[in-house]
Amino acid sequence: MTPAARCSAAIEVLTDIAERRRPAADALKDWGLAHRFAGSGDRAAIASLVYDALRRRASAAWIMGDESPRAVLLGSLRLQQGLAAPTVAALFSGERFAPERLSEAEAGRLASATLDDAPPEVAGDVPEWILPALRDVLGDDLLPELRALGRRAPLDIRVNTLKTDRDAALGILSAYGAAPTPHAAQGLRIPTGADGRGPALHVDPEFLAGWYEIQDEGSQLAASLAGALEGETVVDLCAGGGGKTLALAAATGNRARLIATDGDPRRLAPIHERLRRSGAQAEIRTPRGGRARADVLADLDGTVDRVLVDAPCTGSGTWRRNPDAKWRLRPGSLATRVAEQAQVLDRAGLLARPGGRVVYVTCSLLAEENDGAVARFLQRTGGAFASVDAGTMPGAGALDGLVRRTVHGLQMSPARTGTDGFYVATLEKRS
Repeated sequence: MTPAARCSAAIEVLTDIAERRRPAADALKDWGLAHRFAGSGDRAAIASLVYDALRRRASAAWIMGDESPRAVLLGSLRLQQGLAAPTVAALFSGERFAPERLSEAEAGRLASATLDDAPPEVAGDVPEWILPALRDVLGDDLLPELRALGRRAPLDIRVNTLKTDRDAALGILSAYGAAPTPHAAQGLRIPTGADGRGPALHVDPEFLAGWYEIQDEGSQLAASLAGALEGETVVDLCAGGGGKTLALAAATGNRARLIATDGDPRRLAPIHERLRRSGAQAEIRTPRGGRARADVLADLDGTVDRVLVDAPCTGSGTWRRNPDAKWRLRPGSLATRVAEQAQVLDRAGLLARPGGRVVYVTCSLLAEENDGAVARFLQRTGGAFASVDAGTMPGAGALDGLVRRTVHGLQMSPARTGTDGFYVATLEKRS
């Protein structure tokens, strides 16, 4: 496919997303199935165009004075990819498979429109209703942080110390331009191409041998801040695909009793193969459905040294990777997440032994899901738990001046730490 034809395809996908209010990944998959002539390179390029347009949906529409999928793609080509108006015009030529020729108005706006007078929700590309909550957390850094959330995310990996070390992995992956991540002790960052895509690491021999896992540096830091120790009983309560489970196993050298589970058994499906590949040792407890659903952790109540709660959340800290999620977010879905967070925190509290700890993690920038969730848990438990000074978390000192210290925890963010927006708080059980 030509670059112009890829633009036409991106407009088709964006139209599908807008009309059906569906995840971008689903729309892209369906487009690929309906257009099997498109090769993997074409599909990757189209996906990059779509995600870039979603990252800059509001500001691109402002530039073009129009919210249509065509206008959003046009604006994003200028804002996100930095293409000059004549270059965009060459793509929108109206020739075979290319989008219709630019109108005079479109060409004029591409050449001269600016974001100088745009309101913050437009300049920052976020829904207007969520802006006050983000401002409460980000303060004077609001626009720089929102702009950072609008950029492409880096490609980070965590070296699996159960199988190798970072220096050895760095030597092997030097062909990809790998370099150590700024903060995570076992992290490597691999440059991406002009389309925002990195190499196909999932077929790399070292990946298949379990040398490393693809994991954002912020997620790596959150697992490290959890502070799991050898000899402890550790429960990963919302393990999902197992990224942090594997990180905890490596951090303890497989010398902790590690139990992983998730309220949604479907999310646990990838963890078995990942454990096998990595050499990590963990007991997987998969809940069963139905009315007679049993609590698979009941025998552990009051005995666990450390409970990691990687809580379900809005994912507002991951909008670099999932830009369509911010436009589908509604106040009702935030309320649902808050209720789910209360449920998993309460369950974690029952698991912890006296003196044990609950480590609460989200990939959210919203205080209601972070300090708010912790404060409500502390109130519900009536003094049975106390928040631990975030500065005493393992490795927190190295992040001083970068993370935001909150009332109960610490907040990472793209502009300050170069990571997704992870929040971490530790709670200790008094009795």
